[in-house]
Amino acid sequence: MKFEKRSGDAETPAPAPEDTPSTGKKPVVIYIMILFIVAFLLMALSFLMHQRSNSEVLGELQNSVSAMQEIQATQDALVDLQDQLKDAEDTIEDLESAAADQQQALEASQREAEALLALYTLQQQYAAGDLEACQDSIQAFESAGYQEDLPQAAGDGITSPSQRYAQLKEAVEARAAEQP
Repeated sequence: MKFEKRSGDAETPAPAPEDTPSTGKKPVVIYIMILFIVAFLLMALSFLMHQRSNSEVLGELQNSVSAMQEIQATQDALVDLQDQLKDAEDTIEDLESAAADQQQALEASQREAEALLALYTLQQQYAAGDLEACQDSIQAFESAGYQEDLPQAAGDGITSPSQRYAQLKEAVEARAAEQP
């Protein structure tokens, strides 16, 4: 029987492998394609998430950089202001020094003017012949120290105020010695 069966099978041709429907292979290909599509979609989603994360980090870095630039600009402005302050302080110091020099010159000029006025008063008293007033003026003149404040030089042919004082003092002393 077995033999017959085999021989019976030989009579009917066996179906060719191409003719048999491959229902088992198609679902695997579709399953693999779906897996590839899902994997591709997950990779695209991952890429988009990384892009978003990178853009957020980049935005934060840009904010940090702009903040640092603002700080640097503020520091530069501060350094410029400190330089300007130092220059202003130097200018103030120079002006105060010049003002002190001017004040000293003014005080010296005032003392000179007072000495010249006292010398003029002494000359007027001597010209009026008031010997007592001349002696009082000479004492006041010397106690105030005006002899150092009188100018030592004058123009050509003019007696200097210090020489004139010395002449008047000698003349007053000589007249005082003549009077008993």
